[in-house]
Amino acid sequence: MTEHGSTSVPSVPAVSGGRLPLEMFDIWRGVHRATLRDEMRLKGLDAMWHGMTGQTARIVPRRRRLLDLAHRLADDAERMRKMSDHVLREQMQMLRERVRCGRVDPAVQNDAVLCIREAATRTLGQTPYPVQMAAGLALMQDTIIELATGEGKTLAAVFPAILAGWRGRGCHVLTTNDYLAGRDAATLSPLYAYCHVSVGVIRHELPPHERRAAYRADVTYGTNKEMAADCLRDRLAMGRQRHVASALLDRFAMGRGARLDRVVMRGLDTAIVDEADSILIDEAVTPLIISGQGRNADRTETYRIAQELVSAFAPGVHYTRDERHREVRLTPAGRALLAENTAPIGGVFAGRRRAEELALQAITARELFLEGTQYVVQDGKIVIVDEFTGRLMPDRTWREGLHQSIEAKEGLEIQAAQETYSRLSFQRFFLRYRHLAGMTGTAAESWREFWRTYGIPTVVLPTHRPCRRQDDPDRYFATAAEKWDAIDEEIMRVHATGRPILVGTRSVEASEQLSRRLLARGVTPQVLNAVRHAEEASIVARAGEHGRITVATNMAGRGTDI
Repeated sequence: MTEHGSTSVPSVPAVSGGRLPLEMFDIWRGVHRATLRDEMRLKGLDAMWHGMTGQTARIVPRRRRLLDLAHRLADDAERMRKMSDHVLREQMQMLRERVRCGRVDPAVQNDAVLCIREAATRTLGQTPYPVQMAAGLALMQDTIIELATGEGKTLAAVFPAILAGWRGRGCHVLTTNDYLAGRDAATLSPLYAYCHVSVGVIRHELPPHERRAAYRADVTYGTNKEMAADCLRDRLAMGRQRHVASALLDRFAMGRGARLDRVVMRGLDTAIVDEADSILIDEAVTPLIISGQGRNADRTETYRIAQELVSAFAPGVHYTRDERHREVRLTPAGRALLAENTAPIGGVFAGRRRAEELALQAITARELFLEGTQYVVQDGKIVIVDEFTGRLMPDRTWREGLHQSIEAKEGLEIQAAQETYSRLSFQRFFLRYRHLAGMTGTAAESWREFWRTYGIPTVVLPTHRPCRRQDDPDRYFATAAEKWDAIDEEIMRVHATGRPILVGTRSVEASEQLSRRLLARGVTPQVLNAVRHAEEASIVARAGEHGRITVATNMAGRGTDI
């Protein structure tokens, strides 16, 4: 992918004192991110200095400076309120032209924040609070911000998104699912239009020409999986050329080269990541793979035979399992039994190593991948459930024969194994961006990972008003039956008061099980999970009504405002 140069947005001016520590930190952060992009790792004194820099980033009073500046700007907002729509739009057009030409100083940045704040008031009926303005200012400095749930991270992101859109190199706002991407883009489109910024949305079902049009917009909303997949597909389309400029030169000078008509993205300049802890940390090393029909795949019947071979294997006797790492290992007794049973079969099972691989895959599919948790069966096919978002991924498959082993376990038609064409971890994908920032409600616990992995600091911002939520201590039970009984009793107790209830579960099966238990007690809950995703908008919209009971998996835990 091509990576364009960019003009850095100046740091927020200090309220008091010099800026030397902050500038030194920003310089070292740039060096560190460059080493990460080049697949280098710091060692020795460099690693020690890097760790000290990360610690300094937490000491430098960024939070105080950001909040002080945000409050000063909010106090200065009266002059913007007095402007007519015509004058305000002209002011933003002038700022847009200055930003496009690379002239971004603190005065331009501050005026832009004030204009965007007033535009939000006029188009959305929502006036960003000083805390949201401080969050926007922090995001402009390539920072991870922690802002509590319900404090308006979606609106805070428009400040850096619009400024990046004015630069003309594209800004990607990434969230966890298509629903949130479409919702946020639609909700904020009047504000973007008012600010002379075009907006696009990347959805799973979009064809290439519509994806290309969406990426040409100044601001593009989408999920990390869709955008990383587009990046991978573009790399395949460009062949050995990794930059559009090189591919164009090859095409016009040599009369051959990459299929640029198949490239949809225009580069990776700015990314603003919602739910950054989930996307940037939890999924950092998760590989995104583009695959196709394998040339040397095992015959589909092989996976069915493997399931039959391990049907007599007993846990603890023939194999051990590690549920945490999702691994199984054969014991000596298991290897002996496998060798005995495969001797008359021959074929691919004649090789001891391959026979053990197939057996382990079959046991893994049987013991560690469960219907309703890791996958569901729809229309006779295995559909993966994303463990981070709780949503279905109909076009994704597990690799190295695991998908086929699960199909054999479920007695379904076995699809041919896939061959990997290209792969990219989300960590490597996000390091390709020149500007990277993120938002989450839980950043403080992961500040070391954000700094070590991406070279970006973390700022924790306060709530607009004091939080009145009461956090009760966790309760533990000896058995699952006791736990479910206690959940039933608590739901019925709260429901009797008329208060709405939201119950979170870890899997599709758990949500359906709880629904059945509540129905048996004479109450009808609303269930939101990967299987019932089509009803998401209506269920979420009414979840706060009097007496409502909503049972949901983690698909309702990201970006949901009830």
